[in-house]
Amino acid sequence: MSKSAISKRVLPVSAVWGVACLMLVLSGCSSMGSAPASKTTPFSGHHIKTVFIIVMENHNWTAPPPGNYSSVVSPIENNPNAPYINKTLIPMASHANNYNNPPHNHPSLPNYLWLEAGTNFGILADVTPYNHSQTTTQHLVTLLSNANISWASYAEGVEPGMCDFKVFHNPFVFFDDVTDNLNPKSPDCVANMHNTVQFMTDLTNNTVARYNFIVPDYCHSMHDSCNGQDRVKEGDDWLSKIVPAIMQSQAYQNGGVIFLTWDEAERADGPIPMIVLSPFAKGNGYSNNIYYNHGSTLRTVEEIFGVTPLLRDAAQETDLSDLFRVFP
Repeated sequence: MSKSAISKRVLPVSAVWGVACLMLVLSGCSSMGSAPASKTTPFSGHHIKTVFIIVMENHNWTAPPPGNYSSVVSPIENNPNAPYINKTLIPMASHANNYNNPPHNHPSLPNYLWLEAGTNFGILADVTPYNHSQTTTQHLVTLLSNANISWASYAEGVEPGMCDFKVFHNPFVFFDDVTDNLNPKSPDCVANMHNTVQFMTDLTNNTVARYNFIVPDYCHSMHDSCNGQDRVKEGDDWLSKIVPAIMQSQAYQNGGVIFLTWDEAERADGPIPMIVLSPFAKGNGYSNNIYYNHGSTLRTVEEIFGVTPLLRDAAQETDLSDLFRVFP
């Protein structure tokens, strides 16, 4: 697969100041004093500052190829039960027509792990971390922490003040450095794991992290039918509330991006939806047919924040930069 070139970075302010002083030194530059110290981050020259990833469950974007399927497949594109996605988001967003879960990567958990680490670590089942925790520190949120970039997980229904080891949609608790070796009261884990009630408060107070990973519960993720509603309709309704709240926030308007995707295809490997909303996205219904998978999203997030190394499959995949007019 081809690798997209990383955009040229803007020359830091301190470097510009130094050049100006060099040119003006004979005319009293020294009297201007030194440039004020400022805290910078690896992505300080990038346009995109804040990432929101929303992960839904178990739907294809378009109908899968013919096969002996045991249940009816409900693709999202043009689905009458998803009017918010199809009539509001798609016309304003960029989207990918050929975004997939990694080949044969099922069920849910392996795909959440792939978004965090570029691999499933050989896990091909929905299991808890008790017998499957990972000792590696080579995963996204640790790279972010090492670079002083804040991150947060917002999972609907999670009990505040606890690390939830039972939900398969929280990849972070599978890493020992996050949980202090499966400590349910781990200070680091508790500080970064929240529920979606806290997310709405943090949006209002402009205290969200730079990297925000958002997962609804089974009723709102399109995983299950609840309250007598169609599962696609219930998820679409949930998105119609949370996406506008994000888009109205300072964090989004001042350099934010929303990646809305699904964990895996309902049948085969995809394509699954990938919808990108950002002041810097091409938007206006732009789409492409480039092959992407979750390694592409991981690579894109690493490039936005300027953290390395590119983790495992992320180094092999094409990033999502074609969906943007300005990147990163």
